[in-house]
Amino acid sequence: MLRYILLRLLSMIPTMAVISMLVFTIIELPPGDYFESYVSELTAMGEDVDMAEIEELRHQYGFDQPPVMRYFHWVGGMLTGDFGYSFEYQLPVSEVVGDRLWLTVLVSFFTIIVTWLIAFPIGIYSATHQYSWGDYGLTFLGLLGIAVPNFMLALILMYFANRWFGVSIGHLMDQKYLAEPMSWEKSRSILSHIWIPVLIVGTAGTAGMIRRLRANLLDELQKQYVVTARAKGLSPMRTLVKYPLRMALNFFVADIGSILPAIISGAEITAIVLSLETTGPMLVKALQSQDMYLAGSFLMFLAFLTVVGMLISDIALALLDPRIRLAGRSTK
Repeated sequence: MLRYILLRLLSMIPTMAVISMLVFTIIELPPGDYFESYVSELTAMGEDVDMAEIEELRHQYGFDQPPVMRYFHWVGGMLTGDFGYSFEYQLPVSEVVGDRLWLTVLVSFFTIIVTWLIAFPIGIYSATHQYSWGDYGLTFLGLLGIAVPNFMLALILMYFANRWFGVSIGHLMDQKYLAEPMSWEKSRSILSHIWIPVLIVGTAGTAGMIRRLRANLLDELQKQYVVTARAKGLSPMRTLVKYPLRMALNFFVADIGSILPAIISGAEITAIVLSLETTGPMLVKALQSQDMYLAGSFLMFLAFLTVVGMLISDIALALLDPRIRLAGRSTK
């Protein structure tokens, strides 16, 4: 196990290097850069543009250098903790992300917890009561949750909340706290608003997880070892928890690789619709405006979380399921 972990950690270095090249190339593919987009925006609004100042900024941040030099400057800065400067917000990237990062983590954390708390009992009930009325009803709700996009559900709830109750369910806090530092009153406001995006974002994830848990558990319940356990007189609950449920959890563990980056990216379109103060809308805006350092730092961080998540899921799968062998050796 230790040798496997060390090899995986070493393999992360060339993996992240290749990803950084791809991220930089993708960001560089659109014609122009942030300063050209900025000049076009000012020109469209009828404002004067000081081209000498623009050229000075391009020289200051190295945009007059070849792409290869800018790539090494960007990567070298990240290795030393300098994630660059956001031209859109005129602040260092680390300061721009700031509060939005922990708010995104908070929303995603509660979403994951709520999703698991709802999906586990429903998925187990549907598998153990196959083709019952309860199974049919929960299956219908699950398919409905998968079919309705999160942003559409957000629009529907916003409409009815405004039409019936005259309130807005956007943002993660009251408007008066948006520009204020963290305080007890602001924390209370966040906790009172957070349940709406949690329920909206978690709808599709909960529905999909119910369907997968039901399918995996049904497959395990038909296997011979379950029949043998029942024949030996084990209680239904103990038989379910000790054997088939444990094997059916493999896909939960395998999802860690996608859960970690999802915590940071955080349902971008839904966040835009609900005007949430999370990192999702910021990432979309950075890509649109070609704010290279902000967008590139986001994408690299998501890639790093994906690689780490895959490592954690592989190790956890080997510990959870003895049938899995990390070294690839067959068992007799």
